[in-house]
Amino acid sequence: MLELSHLHVCYGQSEVLHGIDLSVKAGEIVAVVGRNGMGKSTLMKSLIGILPTASGSIRVNDTDITSAPGHARVRQGIGYVPQGRGIFGTMTVRENLQTGLVSTGRKTVPEELYEIFPILREFDRRRGGNLSGGQQQQLAIARALASDPTVLLLDEPTEGIQPSIIKDIARTLKQIRDARNLCIVVCEQVLSFVLDVADRILVIENGRIVSDCARADVDEAAVARFLAV
Repeated sequence: MLELSHLHVCYGQSEVLHGIDLSVKAGEIVAVVGRNGMGKSTLMKSLIGILPTASGSIRVNDTDITSAPGHARVRQGIGYVPQGRGIFGTMTVRENLQTGLVSTGRKTVPEELYEIFPILREFDRRRGGNLSGGQQQQLAIARALASDPTVLLLDEPTEGIQPSIIKDIARTLKQIRDARNLCIVVCEQVLSFVLDVADRILVIENGRIVSDCARADVDEAAVARFLAV
């Protein structure tokens, strides 16, 4: 469903990602972990088209999107939840969700999104900026789902979220995966969340994938050392 081949990405003349290879199938949740500055957010920005690919390829559903603009990637099946959530604070919950519908041509927010996130129904007319951090994260995920993605990308979804809500987010992502058969890629630093949610855990270090293990085979102590400051 998502396949990266020898992906190289640069900031100006400085190469940040050095030949990333990654394949994620339908129904799989993959977590990419690493310290700040190791390339996690660069990977996300390259997947959604903010940063151009220097070489290599990105394929979604067997279609090459390496040179496609961001809006075309959304239509091809990529949904994105940015670090910091990126909701529109002055718009209502419903209006935020409607922005996610643009690529689908629909006008009405699917009832399914309110079933997954009941709090959004309750606060349907509330401004996004008046929601708590956890509620804003739910809104950001729901907005991404509104575009009917087959690949859901989340960049640091636990940032600024209290621990009890982090567990709820992990549970919800697995629920979404099971209901929609999505592939989900999460870039994250919080190891407890990653161990809760992921089927596979990849470690990125200095722009390279240095470990790729099934959740059952992960050496937690070894991964924790890569995350230590």
